[in-house]
Amino acid sequence: MSTDLHAALFAADELLLVPDHLMLRDGPAQNHAVLIAQGKFADIGPADALAARHPGLTPIQLPGKLLMPGMIDAHHHLTQTFGKSLAYGEPSEIFRRIWVPLEASLDDEFVYLVSKLAALESLRGGFTTVCDAGTRASGGIDAVATATQEAGLRCVLGLICNDGGNASTPDERRALKRRAADFLQQWSGNAMVRPSLAISVPEAASYEMLIEVSALCAEARTIFQTHVNEHLASVERSVVQCGLRPLELLAHLGALGPQVLIAHGTLVTPPELNLLRDTDTAVSYNPVASQWKGNAVAPAQLMAALGIRFGLGTDATRSDAFRLMDAAEAAQKLAFGLATGDASCGGGWTWYDHATGESAKAIGLGHLIGEIAVGKEADFLIVDVDTPEMCTSVDLTWDLVRLGNRDQITAVFVAGRLRLWGGWPVDWDAKALMQQTAKRARDAIARAPIQRLHPPAAQHRLLASGKAGPQNHPQ
Repeated sequence: MSTDLHAALFAADELLLVPDHLMLRDGPAQNHAVLIAQGKFADIGPADALAARHPGLTPIQLPGKLLMPGMIDAHHHLTQTFGKSLAYGEPSEIFRRIWVPLEASLDDEFVYLVSKLAALESLRGGFTTVCDAGTRASGGIDAVATATQEAGLRCVLGLICNDGGNASTPDERRALKRRAADFLQQWSGNAMVRPSLAISVPEAASYEMLIEVSALCAEARTIFQTHVNEHLASVERSVVQCGLRPLELLAHLGALGPQVLIAHGTLVTPPELNLLRDTDTAVSYNPVASQWKGNAVAPAQLMAALGIRFGLGTDATRSDAFRLMDAAEAAQKLAFGLATGDASCGGGWTWYDHATGESAKAIGLGHLIGEIAVGKEADFLIVDVDTPEMCTSVDLTWDLVRLGNRDQITAVFVAGRLRLWGGWPVDWDAKALMQQTAKRARDAIARAPIQRLHPPAAQHRLLASGKAGPQNHPQ
């Protein structure tokens, strides 16, 4: 059946869907159905009972399929993902050498293009919501919001509020606070874009701004995002500058709390874990970022045991939700489980939960999304589980974590609307966007004053073989 026919089939205002498996809060259920109405889950229960309660609707049978909540990326950088292949083999803090100079080259049009491409990648990977930590691009942040809305991706959108540190002037701080307040007001009540405020790292802002931005977010019932305790260098700079580690500084300033989402938290001490728990501060656990460019792995399983809220984030590495869950489990096993003889490391369900419902709570949207429940937004995936890898499954939840693949995603719905079928949009031309963005990206990478410390694979092969000596690696 063509994409157009599928789009027509699922275009009704009310849909009664009957998959083989329905992923509910406590695990998969069979012989269940779900009613979608006005963009929300309107009724859920045994298939026969739903058919009886809604006799005017024709059930849409989905044999061999799983209907599950859309997954939620708790930490993204939408305007960086087009340059993700520049990050391979790079040491930590690559934002200084790659992301800042690269983003500086983005005008409004390019911000729109790369954000829409990133949104497409996220949807293809099974994410229906992303939490964007802000862009340093010269192009306007409204272009990011336009792109995600057009693509059909739900977005928590961060406005960066760096004032440069305690040397900033009162006028600079007042201007930033006004801009932050205006941004929160501008996007308040939007169905697809939720405003957020961000400070890149605590050292990038004055103490006054850290306090004020956190307070503004608490008042607006949204989240304050900042990268905290991610790399050794940043932790050590903080200790040198103020005698406190970044997380300790935020606690000292009273800037932690349920409105705060810290990114990474890979280098946390036992007392700092207590700070996170006691203030109900949330964390984005970004295991692929640890693999690609990190100094450590966040103790996410311990955070779960302590009741610390956290979600899974990509950090603009690869937008594949199934591989992210697999990485989340594998990183815990390698970093902590092997040494303690923990063969389970979360039992599969932990990483599924923290990719869906728990991630929704971490980004401040737990009341709207993250599970298939009556009244929640109908953000969901239809996943083919009638595959050689899964047809003999005895533990579907854990199999999704270890064996799931984005190629199994048949359809992606956001707010009850079909956005992708077979990995491609049903109402806009993704191929044209890809061609346009690829050319602009090559030009931007060539122009930007980025500094790569690791050569491309072909050159690295020569270095590793001893056939080439030290050199200044080309960008």
